[in-house]
Amino acid sequence: QVQLVESGGGLVQAGGSLRLSCAASGGTFSSTVMGWFRQAPGKEREFVARISWNGGMTYYADSVKGRFTISRDNAKNTVYLQMNSLKPEDTAVYYCAAPNRLWAGTLPSEYDSWGQGTQVTVSS
Repeated sequence: QVQLVESGGGLVQAGGSLRLSCAASGGTFSSTVMGWFRQAPGKEREFVARISWNGGMTYYADSVKGRFTISRDNAKNTVYLQMNSLKPEDTAVYYCAAPNRLWAGTLPSEYDSWGQGTQVTVSS
């Protein structure tokens, strides 16, 4: 299994931006889809974005479409989440995730490896 470590979270005002990074080690990072999820207090973990192995295909939750951008650098074994026009409702712990196979959808149960998460707090 791949090991994942997120970074880049923090406190930002509404309308601001943050870029999250997820560094991978082990496994087969460059040949599998990667996903970002988030979990707010008292809520279930939800899908945010997904990127194919070569970055050619991306998919976003409706709630972040047009504001967030997922990308990856396979040479650096890193996936990114650029978050712009942040809203208070984006406040959550953000996780990156990888499946043990080449493809996964938007359900947390489809992913096998998870990072420890990074806190994003958006103040109004």
